[in-house]
Amino acid sequence: MLFFKRTQSRFFAEPIDLNLSRRALLHVGCACAAFSLMRPVAALAQSIPTPAAAPARPIHAKLDQAAKAIEAKMLEWRRDIHQHPELGNQEKRTAGIVAEHLKSLGYEVREGVATTGVVGVLKGEGGPGPVIAVRADMDALPVAEQVDLPFASKVKTRWNGEEVGVMHACGHDCHVAIQMAVAEIVAGMRKELRGTVKLIFQPAEEGLPIGETGGARVMVEQGVMADPKPDAVFGLHVSSAAPVGVVSYRPGPTMAGSDTFKIVVKGRQTHGAVPWGGVDPITIGATIVTTLQTIISRETDIQRNPAVVTIGIFKGGQRQNIISDSAELVGTLRTYSEPHRAQVKKRIGEIAENIARGMNGSAEVAWNEFAYPPLVNDVALVEKMAPTLARTSPKLFRLDHPASPSEDFSFFANVVPGLFFFVGIAAPDDKNAAPNHSPRFRVEEAGLMHGLRGMLHLVADYTGSGTD
Repeated sequence: MLFFKRTQSRFFAEPIDLNLSRRALLHVGCACAAFSLMRPVAALAQSIPTPAAAPARPIHAKLDQAAKAIEAKMLEWRRDIHQHPELGNQEKRTAGIVAEHLKSLGYEVREGVATTGVVGVLKGEGGPGPVIAVRADMDALPVAEQVDLPFASKVKTRWNGEEVGVMHACGHDCHVAIQMAVAEIVAGMRKELRGTVKLIFQPAEEGLPIGETGGARVMVEQGVMADPKPDAVFGLHVSSAAPVGVVSYRPGPTMAGSDTFKIVVKGRQTHGAVPWGGVDPITIGATIVTTLQTIISRETDIQRNPAVVTIGIFKGGQRQNIISDSAELVGTLRTYSEPHRAQVKKRIGEIAENIARGMNGSAEVAWNEFAYPPLVNDVALVEKMAPTLARTSPKLFRLDHPASPSEDFSFFANVVPGLFFFVGIAAPDDKNAAPNHSPRFRVEEAGLMHGLRGMLHLVADYTGSGTD
């Protein structure tokens, strides 16, 4: 997910699978937020003005007092979850803690959604109002922790048949703890709460091994965004690329859609000394690789529709003097709108197939069905709620362009209007904080309070709670 790297663009949105080249096409649509690909946050204040803070009401002071009172408990939750991380679809311990907490607060709780997901619903007693959904992801990464903390993870498990360390290297432990605190404070203000709050604790945002399904897509398929259907959905992500106190957002396209494709090129085997005796799939593949870039450089208005086509794997042949029968290319596509996404996918297929045909071979393009659509923040919702974030964060920045990594919050935001924002958790004096997904990822826990206050104020303002 998202993280603006303050010193240089080096944060990766998705876990990097070093074994992908020797395995079948994986479920690599996932991408935790990755903000390092954005401009340095400090520069944004000079380019895009932020909204004036919304006026405060008495309920906001109550929420802030409650947030301060629960901070120590929130940090205890975060540290416990950090010390006991679980990979996607394995979050049984975390889900159990969440479910028991929600039940103790009077929420209507549904467990086992998309394998390990938990949903809690609380109806307010302050009068009629909208249904608001808030989402937190729960899963960790197959990363061995290298941070010296008393609650550092020592957990090991298996991922795609290999033993790996497990670490909350992307801050999902923070997200769960923040949302558990939201749950408790909202329950405590139930008599003032208008409408209904639906808390979604999601598994498997970081992707899954071969053969497994899950995450936001499956939660939506299993009815999480219905009965009751939210009027809006909110989510946040912590980022080590921004210091504590910085909160940022963007209306419209915010994170790219992520598609993975494989191109199988078929030629005809021959001896390397007599290439005219066969059809070289590697030459065909190389031509496809270079020509695919013209989709972006010559066919796309990149001012209005930025996109990325990257071939990350090119496999073909086993010996220097044998031209093989086939070659494989695996790549990723990043786009910011569904129409452009469909158009680029169409052109990738046309170019690959026609080049291969013109060189006496053939090519077949297969798209991984476990893709993430673009994450698009609803413009009207953002403009309405940005003053709320301005009230809780004096260091609020409106991002001037979207990030190319992906986040499966997009599945929720495709059902109802969504707002996804970002919270800095790097130490203010750390100019080279390790990026999210790094084994050295470290959270300055004071940042969690900014996420908690922001989400609490969003709930109160969107539902109209605490008004006459």
